Amino acid sequence: MEIHILSVVPELIESPLNHSIMKRAQEKGLLQVHLHHLRKWAVNDYGQVDDYQYGGGAGMVMMCEPIEKAILELSQETPFDEIIYLTPDGNTFRQQMANRLSLKKKLLLLCGHYKGIDQRIRDQYVTMEISVGDYVLSGGELAAAILVDTIGRLIPGVLNDETSALTDSFQDNLLAPPVYTRPADYKGWKVPDILLSGDLKKIEEWRHEQAVERTRIRRPDLLGEE
Repeated sequence: MEIHILSVVPELIESPLNHSIMKRAQEKGLLQVHLHHLRKWAVNDYGQVDDYQYGGGAGMVMMCEPIEKAILELSQETPFDEIIYLTPDGNTFRQQMANRLSLKKKLLLLCGHYKGIDQRIRDQYVTMEISVGDYVLSGGELAAAILVDTIGRLIPGVLNDETSALTDSFQDNLLAPPVYTRPADYKGWKVPDILLSGDLKKIEEWRHEQAVERTRIRRPDLLGEE
């Protein structure tokens, strides 16, 4: 999979992509992440990519021309399956959305900054608008890093145990059950006997029951119980 990220401050995304699972995914050749500085397509020698908004008001707006030039150049070889704009007024990012995006071949993430991007780019080029939560970040860079990590770990071969991602929270609209590791008894705090029984069928049944109960208590909305 190829993920291209267009930003005015791509340095903000470098660290999350150069460590741990995302680093290994790229080293294996399973994921390619390309950071692009929008000022490469600036409208003048001063590197301008934004301007005052029509109608007045505080905050600058990212201009059409640099973004369009970048999109057209980056899509010359192969078109993007999705052009995604990271914005607080987008659809809330969920696990099922990540699952679908992990099946794509080439994505472009547009990181908003200032007051965002000119609406005409959203109308003409953007195919998905995504929010990572009901709050406002200084820019879309951290949101882009979240998308790359969430999508990248779902690519077959990225995780050492591919079944691990299938048992994460929000798969099947359930939170993950509690987990334990050695020692079985720590300061009198004991691991549930069922997990030590060796009966895989009963263990899976217990985990499912725990997942449902935890979801009912913490996120009843996922079960349609609100």
